[in-house]
Amino acid sequence: MLKEAISYSLGEDASVRIVQVTDPHLFADPSAQLLGVNTAKSLDSVLDTIRAVHYPAHFMLATGDISQDYSGESYHNFVRAIEPLDLPCHYLPGNHDDPRVMRLNMQGPRVYGQRRVLAGRWQIIMLDSTVRGKPGGHMADSEIEIIKSAVADQPDRHTLLVMHHNPILVNCQWLDQHCMDNGSDFIEQVSQIPQVKGLLWGHVHQELDQNHQGTHGPIRLMATPSTCIQFKPQSSYFALDALQPGYRLLELKADGTMLTNVYRVPGEMFSPDREANGY
Repeated sequence: MLKEAISYSLGEDASVRIVQVTDPHLFADPSAQLLGVNTAKSLDSVLDTIRAVHYPAHFMLATGDISQDYSGESYHNFVRAIEPLDLPCHYLPGNHDDPRVMRLNMQGPRVYGQRRVLAGRWQIIMLDSTVRGKPGGHMADSEIEIIKSAVADQPDRHTLLVMHHNPILVNCQWLDQHCMDNGSDFIEQVSQIPQVKGLLWGHVHQELDQNHQGTHGPIRLMATPSTCIQFKPQSSYFALDALQPGYRLLELKADGTMLTNVYRVPGEMFSPDREANGY
């Protein structure tokens, strides 16, 4: 049964403006580090950067791996960190999250775990690509049914699909082992749905923005950097990048097109352990 959506009252011709943050890998201890980076401080720096640009966003998407230690307090820390932004936040789980602990602790006045968001001419569908106990992902048939039911319920809205795992390979041999294992099939299925205009995810700790030619036109494929450590692109072995933590801004236009850019914390504040060989 299709559950009720969260709705935002926007004009028919209004653009939907979104901030995406992903993969903060927070700990219960705010002084803890992941491979040389204090993840609480790096998230705070990303949020400070978002505030500084004064982007008039309608809401935020948090696309998984909120926690690194599976603790309830790590989720409390995230909710406290985003509070000064004064934005509604819609979240989904990543492979480092415990969905049960996440549901119990991602609690706030405007923090939502619902699967659908309706705003303007758009429907945003939050998908669960996680597989319990595994770093890689899989898009279950039940998730495909959610997409089909949601589109049938709102056939006149453009659709953005949001998930944690990458459905396409990113040319990092070590990282592509942990992609969505049925990503090609998933993209083939959703490319048959004319309302689907874009796919958005995290997980890969790097930026990607390209088009897939679907049956009914191009579909935007987008990956967003982590708010903490960055993985070096096109590396066959585990390697960290010196690029700073980042986030993505999106403007979903009423005609079904979108504008989007990735932004990063300025300067060189965060320097990961470049000798690390895994995490």
